[in-house]
Parts: sequence; C-alpha cells; structure tokens
Amino acid sequence: MTTPQASLLLGSSLAAGLINSVAGGGNFFTFPALIFSGLPSIAANATSTVALWPGTMASVGAYRKDIQRERRLLPRLLIVSAIGGLVGAIILVRTPQATFDRLLPWLLLTATLLFASGNTLTARLRRRDAAAGPAGGTVRIGLATCLVQLVIATYAGYFGGGASMLMLAMLSLSGMTDIHAMNGIKTLLSGTQNLIALTVFVSRGLIFWPDALLMMGGAIAGGYAGAFFARKADPATIRWIVIGVGGIMTVYFFLR
Repeated sequence: MTTPQASLLLGSSLAAGLINSVAGGGNFFTFPALIFSGLPSIAANATSTVALWPGTMASVGAYRKDIQRERRLLPRLLIVSAIGGLVGAIILVRTPQATFDRLLPWLLLTATLLFASGNTLTARLRRRDAAAGPAGGTVRIGLATCLVQLVIATYAGYFGGGASMLMLAMLSLSGMTDIHAMNGIKTLLSGTQNLIALTVFVSRGLIFWPDALLMMGGAIAGGYAGAFFARKADPATIRWIVIGVGGIMTVYFFLR
C-alpha cells in the first residue's frame, strides 16, 4: 500500500464514519476508494462491509432501549436477516468478476435512488408516528413481512447500498410507527446480515486486511468525531453531499 493509497483509504473511512453518524451512506465513500486504490470490485465490496461493520454495531448499542421496546418482533426478523445475508454473500462470491463489474453501475444507481428517497420516507414515518399517538398501531410480522425482509437481506449481503431505506419501508408496512424503534431494529438487522455476510467473505479470502483495518480505525474515529459534528451539521446538506457522491460514482462507473 502506497502513501497516496493509504491517505485515500483513511480519508474516505473518516468521511464515512462521520457521514454515517449524521445521515448514513458511508459506503458511497469507502467502496469507490477501495476500487480506486486497486482492489477488484468484489473484494472492495467485501472489504468495505468489514470496515464499516463495527460502526453499525456501535449504533445498535445507542438504540438498545428503543430496540428493547419491540423485542417481541426480533426473532423472526433476525433469522430471515441472517439467512438472507448468507444467501446474498454466497451469490456474490459465486458471481464472476466481469459480471459484477457490469452490474456495478446499476447497483450504485439503485443505492443512490434508495438513499435519495430516504428523507421523504422518514418524514412520512414521523408524521404517521405523531398521528398514531403514544399507543401506536398494530404491528404484524407475518409471512409476507418475513419474505420481504429475506429479499432485502439477500440484497444487503450481495451489495447492500440503500438496504436501510428498504428495511424502514418494510417495518412501516408491518404497522410500526415509532421511528426510533424502527431505526434501532433496522440497524440491528443490518449488523446481523452483514456479520453473516462478512464471515463468508473472510472464509473465501476476499478481505484485504491492511485496507480493512486502516479503514476500520478511520471509520471509528470519524464516527466519534461525528457525534460532536452532528450537533452543528445540517443533515439535509450532508444528505445532498452523499447523494451527489453517489450520483458521480454512478456516472463514473457507467462511463468507465
């Protein structure tokens, strides 16, 4: 790893940790940085997942009280998330590199559009939360909800960009109205499906550990700094920055 490569990876992971603490979307920074540093796209996807996973689990701790209120919903969702993460990761490692490279611009486009829709979705959920009042609504985690989450988790295990927005929509359709509990459960499900996926990536030797460890440290430092930055930052501005980066990366990989 050269000094410019190390600087790129550290800078992108610092930005990712900071961005994730404010608005999410840190993968738009780490994944392209790993490709630009010379990693094949599949290995870059796997390494980015490992680098950002500790930050996701740290967020789970922050949401623990909100998650606890809805703990009865977790067993089914956690099981299907683990299965989906496993299936998605297996599909990824069996995808030829050339095929994944052809899919990459479309995956980035999908992730960017999903992320861009998140602000509208969150605003609607907050309005519904307020309308539902303290009692909220009836939450049903039936077969249809589990199947939807299985598809989302499979996508997350394969690529994952924008999966958080899909999970919020899934929880909303199941009847949940508490946005804080929804964010907590979404984060826990993300951490679970990514943990299963990264065990597959590690077992197949897809992780570039010097890159992953450097970025892991950067993401943690960025997340810690973001806790202070978030009090002064305008989340809408940060979201537009992330959407802009996602759009630029999408165009770049379409033209490459």
